[in-house]
Amino acid sequence: MEAEVYPEPRIDAFVSTNFVPVRLHVKKHPEAMERFGVQWTPTILILDSDGKERDRIEGFLPADDFLAELQLGLAHVQFASKNFADAERLFRDVVERAPNPEAAAQAMYWAGVSRYKESNDGSALKATAQAFKQRYSDTTWAKKASIWG
Repeated sequence: MEAEVYPEPRIDAFVSTNFVPVRLHVKKHPEAMERFGVQWTPTILILDSDGKERDRIEGFLPADDFLAELQLGLAHVQFASKNFADAERLFRDVVERAPNPEAAAQAMYWAGVSRYKESNDGSALKATAQAFKQRYSDTTWAKKASIWG
């Protein structure tokens, strides 16, 4: 992953702008691997400012998919910080740009939850359930949203 994905300028720019990257070698830092339950490499952990894990990427991904997963992680950090409007915006960006349906479907689900948490309006969840009937209807995320309407 280091040779194929990290050198890409857009990945480097996104990481440098949005995260404080720390790279640890599994053999040189076994205590960190144990602390975070790292079982396979590469493992990318997205932590909030308190050091709490908010998302995890395990295994190699091509650059476009990796960028979508990083964007999901950033959105999850905003959500956990109760910045629901920012989280929704970031999740919706993933829905529109993600090259794979798994990331896009997850983002669509969490965008709906973010809107609901921001507004306390149940129609946000219903609208999300309806959107899943048009896109990503066969995903686990669509099934999770099906209860909403």
